Amino acid sequence: MLRAWSQELGSETLYKMGSGGIVVGPLGFEPRIANAPGLENGQINWEAFREWLLRNHKATVTRDYVNYSKRFSHCLLSRDLTEVRNLRVTIRANVVKAISSLAKFLGIYDEYKTLLKSYGIDWKGRSSDDLMIDRLTKSQNPDEMFSWISQVKRDLPELSEFMDFISVTGLRLAEAVSSYNLIVDLSKKGKLGEYYNADSLILEHFRFKETFIRNSKKAFVSFVPVELVKRISESNELPSKFCLQLRVKRHGSSKIRFADIREVHASFMTKYLKPQEIDFLHGRIGTSVFMANYYNPNWVGDLRARAIQGVGEIMGKIQT
Repeated sequence: MLRAWSQELGSETLYKMGSGGIVVGPLGFEPRIANAPGLENGQINWEAFREWLLRNHKATVTRDYVNYSKRFSHCLLSRDLTEVRNLRVTIRANVVKAISSLAKFLGIYDEYKTLLKSYGIDWKGRSSDDLMIDRLTKSQNPDEMFSWISQVKRDLPELSEFMDFISVTGLRLAEAVSSYNLIVDLSKKGKLGEYYNADSLILEHFRFKETFIRNSKKAFVSFVPVELVKRISESNELPSKFCLQLRVKRHGSSKIRFADIREVHASFMTKYLKPQEIDFLHGRIGTSVFMANYYNPNWVGDLRARAIQGVGEIMGKIQT
């Protein structure tokens, strides 16, 4: 069992581990590990790590980082990243980032970077070339995808509005859940106008920067019919994206296909929109480019007309 004691010395606190490792750090700041090689997995204060992460990360990211760190911290502490190196590329990128945060928290980040280099582990996930090849070779049958959406709506009627919403916006799952819940919350407070412009049929995600404008993933605006926004506003807030995925899986779906909805949305909307316009709606542009175009009423008006036409066709295909 871990035996620990602490003694305050001015602004610092010493924590003595049963194994002999001593964590030294100012209260409320990142600790420094005086004897990390002797530290064992059971001696990491996971609650302190979680609180440290929450200072700069969202709750969902924090949860993922803590879970990955708990699962792979033994690799860091034993200085053996073989297990991490052998992970699937898409998972490995997330694990590497999580352990990176843990290494910073423990004060051994420089050593961790050396380990990554020694094991030939890259920070990045799949290359853009790999992702492009996947898109070109992946069979995307919109009708098959629309059938899956309709089936989820039949199996889980309480998710009907959400499935319509994510289908017509092409938002990422986490973004769609946040947007959906924001509509519900603001509607109850009588403040929906701060988010939804009913005259232009636009959800203005950019007004909630902390939620939708992230470093690598952005959502600026979405065109959504008034009728759908009204139905959502009369619904209840949704749980996390993970709970949604689990709920769908428990009801017999052999595959969770929320990520495919975004791909099919982009492919289907080429009937009505130019590639750069789809990039605009999917947040694949810089903030300055967005601002320069969004406040051009003639351009936005034309875009809205064609986008809503596409939204109407999608809605018709996923009716149950």
